[in-house]
Amino acid sequence: MQPLRALNNVQKARLLHALFLSEIPAFLTYTQQLCTCMRENPEEVRKVWVNQLFGVDFWFSLAEEANRKIKQYHKQLEKSSAVFSDQLFDGYGALFLNHCLTTYAEKGELSDPKFKTAVDLLFNP
Repeated sequence: MQPLRALNNVQKARLLHALFLSEIPAFLTYTQQLCTCMRENPEEVRKVWVNQLFGVDFWFSLAEEANRKIKQYHKQLEKSSAVFSDQLFDGYGALFLNHCLTTYAEKGELSDPKFKTAVDLLFNP
């Protein structure tokens, strides 16, 4: 196995999925709810979007792409570490999904509290 610092987002997501398979359905539901909230309340998102690395419209496009992939591959994302990581954590989409993972883990409604520790270890260097 490679050192943690050498893993890319796809590899980290694959490992997280393999370790916490039971947490993935709730995470995917949370991500879809976040996407819906953004789509239904764009002005609220725009109000709080200050001093970010990129524009809010790019963030909206990442959210829509994530939501589309979750709808398209839902059951496969739940069952397969490879599909989960390759579809959601490759390319720029990983920016949005990393945010979703972090906020999901912080909200504290986890079936396994160690999931938060794993997210911190893998995605919050």
